[in-house]
Formats: sequence, C-alpha cells, structure tokens
Amino acid sequence: MNAKIQDLISQLTLEEKAGLCSGLDFWHTKGVERLGILSLMVTDGPHGLRKQKQDADHLGLHNSVPATCFPSAAGMASSWNRELIGKVGEALGKECQSENVSVLLGPGANIKRSPLCGRNFEYFSEDPYLSSEMAANHIKGVQSQGVGTSLKHFAANNQEHRRMSVDAVIDERTLREIYLASFEGAVKQSQPWSVMCSYNKVNGEYASENEFLLTKVLRDEWGFEGFVVSDWGAVNERVKALQAGLELEMPSSAGVGDAKIVAAVRSGELSEETLNLAVERMLSFIFKAADNSKPDASFDATAHHSLAREAAHESMVLLKNEGNILPLRKQGKIAVIGEFAKNPRYQGGGSSHVNPTKLDDAFEDMKAIAGGAAQIVYSQGYKLDSDEIDEALVLEARETAANADVAVLFIGLPDRYESEGYDRTHLSIPDNHRALIEAVAEVQSNLVVVLSNGSPVVMPWIGKAKAVLEGYLGGQAFGGAVADLLFGLANPSGKLAETFPVKLSDTPSFLNFPGEGDKAEYKEGLFVGYRYYDTKEMEPLFPFGFGLSYTQFEYSDIRADRSAIKDHETVTVQVTVKNTGERAGKEIVQLYVKDVQSSVIRPQKELKGFQKVELQPGEQKTVTFVLDKRAFAYYNVQIGDWHVESGAFDLLVGKSSRDIILHTTIEVESSVSLPVSYHRNTTIGDLMENPLTADTAKAYIGRFGFDALLEDNPDMLLAMMRYMPLRAMVGFGQGNYTEDMLADDIRKLNAISEGKVNVTTR
Repeated sequence: MNAKIQDLISQLTLEEKAGLCSGLDFWHTKGVERLGILSLMVTDGPHGLRKQKQDADHLGLHNSVPATCFPSAAGMASSWNRELIGKVGEALGKECQSENVSVLLGPGANIKRSPLCGRNFEYFSEDPYLSSEMAANHIKGVQSQGVGTSLKHFAANNQEHRRMSVDAVIDERTLREIYLASFEGAVKQSQPWSVMCSYNKVNGEYASENEFLLTKVLRDEWGFEGFVVSDWGAVNERVKALQAGLELEMPSSAGVGDAKIVAAVRSGELSEETLNLAVERMLSFIFKAADNSKPDASFDATAHHSLAREAAHESMVLLKNEGNILPLRKQGKIAVIGEFAKNPRYQGGGSSHVNPTKLDDAFEDMKAIAGGAAQIVYSQGYKLDSDEIDEALVLEARETAANADVAVLFIGLPDRYESEGYDRTHLSIPDNHRALIEAVAEVQSNLVVVLSNGSPVVMPWIGKAKAVLEGYLGGQAFGGAVADLLFGLANPSGKLAETFPVKLSDTPSFLNFPGEGDKAEYKEGLFVGYRYYDTKEMEPLFPFGFGLSYTQFEYSDIRADRSAIKDHETVTVQVTVKNTGERAGKEIVQLYVKDVQSSVIRPQKELKGFQKVELQPGEQKTVTFVLDKRAFAYYNVQIGDWHVESGAFDLLVGKSSRDIILHTTIEVESSVSLPVSYHRNTTIGDLMENPLTADTAKAYIGRFGFDALLEDNPDMLLAMMRYMPLRAMVGFGQGNYTEDMLADDIRKLNAISEGKVNVTTR
C-alpha cells in the first residue's frame, strides 16, 4: 500500500496535494478523479448518525436521515460498561456503512471541568481514566465495522464560552494528568482513524497549530497513526497548522487554504516534504475507508432500538430510594406528571442532534407495563417552551397527585438550557419545574422524580421526594427504559461519572470559570471533580461513582498478589463481590489508589480500575484488577516523564469515591532517581531528605556549635534548621566559613548526590 501511495504522490500536482488537505464542501473530503482518489463523507454523531439529507441546509441540524439515537456520553459513561459501549459503537458503525459514511465524528473525551459547560452531555466524565476507557471502547466498536472515528476535541475544550478564541492556561502536570490523559488511553488502546483538534488555544497557541499537542504528544509520544482534522472552522493560520501536524481543514475554505499552502511551498516557507507527509496520511485513510466500504450494508432498526433501550437502562442512576418506594407496585393509582413524560428530552442540542428512527413515550410504556393492574393518569404540569409557572397546570397536577397512591414527576432541563455553543449560568431546574415539585409534595408524600438533563442540577427540593432517578439524556428509548426501571423490569445499575455538587459555589473551578476575556486559567490544577471534593473533605450532593440498586452487594476478601513491587512491575488485586439481595443486579466495583506520603501535591485518591459485574441473588464472583506503573505515577515535569516515588500506596476498593469498603497496602520501589542539583539556597532539610547527603546535613549542624542541642533535642533543632539555606552558614561561621568554602562544599554535595564520590564537607 505504501508503494502505491508514494506512486500516487509523485503523480499529484502541487495544487492537488494542497486540495487533499481541505474539504470539498461541508461534509466531504476532496478526491482526485483522474487518479482514482475518492471523495469521502464524514459526519457528526457521538451518540447517533447525523447525516444531512440531500435537500438540507449546510448544517442540517434538524433535517437528517433517520438513525438510532443512543444515550449521550454523559449517560453512557454512567453505565461504566466497556462491553456495552462497544456494542453501541458497533451499531453506530453499521448505520454509517448503510449511509456510506466513512468517519463518524466522535467520541468526545474532554474532561468535565465545570458542570456549567454547555457541551458536557457529549463528554464522558470528570475522571480521565473512566473517560479514556469509555472512549477507547466506543472507538473499537465503531471501527470494528470498517468505519473511522474522530476522537475530539483535542485538547482542553472544557467550555463553550468564547470557545473559538479562549486560551486555556494549564500547567503541564495538570495538562498531562487530567486533560491529556483522557485522550491518551483512547489513542493508545484503539488507534482512532482521526483526531479532531479543538477551537481554543492551549497555553497561548491555537490547538490547530499547536505542534506540542499535534506532533510531540499525539504522534511522537502516543504513537498516533491517523490524520488530524480541524473542528469545523478551527484553523487559524493554514500553513502553520499544516506544519504543526494538522492534515485536514474542514469544512471547505473555498480554495483559500489550498492557495496559502501552494504559495508557501513555492516561496520556501513550507517544505514539500511536509505537505507530502500530510497527503500520505490522507491517502492512507482514503484507501482504508475504500477497502472497508460495504456498498450494500443495512441495519436492523428494531434491534438497534432494543440496544438503545438496554443502553438507557444502564445509563440511568438511582440517586435516592427512601423506603424502597421503587420499584413501583402494579396496583392502585399512579399519577404521571410533567410534559417530559410524553415529550421527552432525550438528546442534547447542536451538532450531535439525531433524527431518531423511533421515539418511546414514557407514559404509554408505563401503561403498557402496568396493564390493567394499575390505573395510570397523566397531568402536564408545565409548558416546555417557557419557564413561567402556569398556575392552572400546577393546580391540575396537585389534584391529580392528591387522588393517586404515588406520583411520578418527569422534570429536568429543557433543550434551551444546555447546548453546544454556550454554557449554563446556573445549576437550577426551571422555575415551573421546581414549583411543580413543591406543589405536588404538599399533597402527595409518595413522590418519585425522574430527571432528564445532560449535566448536574442542584436539588434543594430533594427532601420532598422519596426517590430520584437520574435519567440523563437517554436516547430514543428513554421512555421505555424509564418505565422498565420504575416497575422493576430492569434493575438500576448506573453510577455517576461526575460529582453532583450541593451548590455551584462548591465546584472546584467556580472562581475561575469561564475566565476573563479570552483567558481561562485552570487555577484549580489537578483538583477536578472528586479529586477536589475528596481531598478537601467537602460533602457533595452525590459523589463520583455513586448509584443505588434494587438489590444489595457485599464486598470481602481483598488481596494483592504481591506486597511489594518495583515500578516497572504489575500487581494483581482481587476482591470478592456477592449479591446479598433478592434480585439479580449489576455492581460497579471501583479501585482507587492513594499515595500514602508524597513529596508532591497529589489528590487524596484517584480511580485506577473498575469492573461491572452481574450477579444473581446469592451469587458471588471474584473481580480482578491489574495495576501497572501509571496507577502509581504522577507526571514529573522536571524529567518530562511519569514518575513513581518509592513508598507505600493504599489500594482502596469501594462503591463510590466516598464509600470505600476494603483496602490493602503495598510498597512500590522506584527505579528512577530524580536529578538533584544543589546550590547556595539549598536548605538543610533538602540535604536531610536525600539519603546520600543526610550525614552531610548533620555534619553542618554539628559544625556550628549545635552539637549539644542536637543530642538533647534533635527533633526541635532539625525543625528549626530544616528550611535554612546553606548560604546562611557563612554568617553563622563568623569568618571561619567563607563563600569559597561554601562553593567547594556545594561542588562536593553535587558529586555525592550523583554517586560520583563518597566524601564529607569541611
């Protein structure tokens, strides 16, 4: 194949080469007909194919071909189910083949820095490990069908406010451990056919022309083999972007970008070898897509709808179930209140908007499941197109609820509250939804709330509800899945992939989101999501990893196969999980790692493993985790690599980040000694912490007349002198210790630290 591609490159004109690096129109790459190079279609769709119809406008947001609308990423991540998201990916790939689409633009792996981000429904998690695992399996599923993906938006696209100009200012350690790590695992595990750069700047440079991101990190470090495509309209300077590693500009620039590339090559500003490399990557993609094309492909819409229902089951999270009010009994009178019950909010707005093949109705599905055993009545409660409280609707809802045995309220966030293009300004539900809860609660104590929203909401009203089911944006089968869960045909098994705060001001980025002007400074650093709440010991409304079930699970017998490892070795951790309830269910077992004592700032604990296990009543299984170096490492900017400090690490297994059930401890030995350079402002304490120079530090203390105190109260003396710089010894020496002597000692200290000599200072 490479020889064929090189032969084609030799036959292409300079203009044709430049043309292959930009779009033909809004959705197609350019072809070269005379050489048999095809024009291919790419299209939106992290949770469903959004291919515009032939007669649609260039965006085609609400005029696309029918396709299965699966739950959005916020929900799918709450399933914590690698296999399930892979199956959804396979279904998406089949639908792409049926519509001759070569690349599905997604998934989105940006970190949820703030719950206000308008596009959070498209992103998986606040945790990079969970996010990268979900993204990797989504990609594998889609690409197993011979259709490419475009992992997006690389990188640090964590807000919609001024998204095309804002500069995300992030220190390198935070960037590596949080924001890039969310993409890293997906790239290394699944090799997406493409990666889409984001609109924003990262540390002063647009992502589209950021060589550090697109070449040094993505290709040189992570081994990415595909092509980089711009987000639509993200290219700032075309030639600089190409030089940085961005192959494809989308959409079409009407020849403007092509002309800039041609002119740059002719002037010598851009080497033709750089252009040829970009063309080679584009041709590799084009021929791979052609080889995997299935012209007569079709898909089973009914089967895919069933899969969407299964995915919705596992994407929803039971947050509260006081008195086991759920599952509902098929008896008496059940009031279903809220327009969402008949007109569901099942997906987010913007470029991911899907035209579903079918759309479930929760009210009708609840009636179908209950049959004639229960009377199910409906009341609208509010108008979706307004936040205004309609007193007549509220009064009708009160009366409906008062005459029922239980009331199920469908509330949440309407479309206009969260979308691509803008951020939220608060975390509250609409006034008319809140008023409905308060009114119904006055007359009905058996109150169940079903939420439809793409990201967290605050719940000052939660004390009025006995049960809360977080439905997220559950896709086209939302209604049927909710009905199944409410009546116990399915057992809730989702757990939160993000923290729900009590109030907006509790969030880690509150003081710095969305920034000032075109600068967003990530001053919270590593402390995103649960890393912040857990380390600060702040109680959230619901913690990361939380979710209830209709059954109970018991954890026991945690064990590691080794009590000590070197940092290049792995350790296997096992725990037994048992279903002690009366229903079959699935439990998500979470493994966190804590560095017991670190010389650098680290979160209290970090997720490093998870498994979802299905258990029948009374059944128990062994869950196994394998931890490697990255599970214990932090990113050391000094050495430009991941580093493990020698010492003890706690392995914590639990049901959420705040509900740790079992733990064990292992010792990890580092194989890398960090470089140390001593100078006149090095402290006595710095010398004490290095085993090679600790004796030298004691010699310093003794030399200046502190011998007696060192013998009588060594701890106090060491505490006093720990942060004293070496240069201070010149003054304490009263002329007996000079600057020349200090310089000589510093030279010897550095030699000792490097292991070159074994000497003491004067």
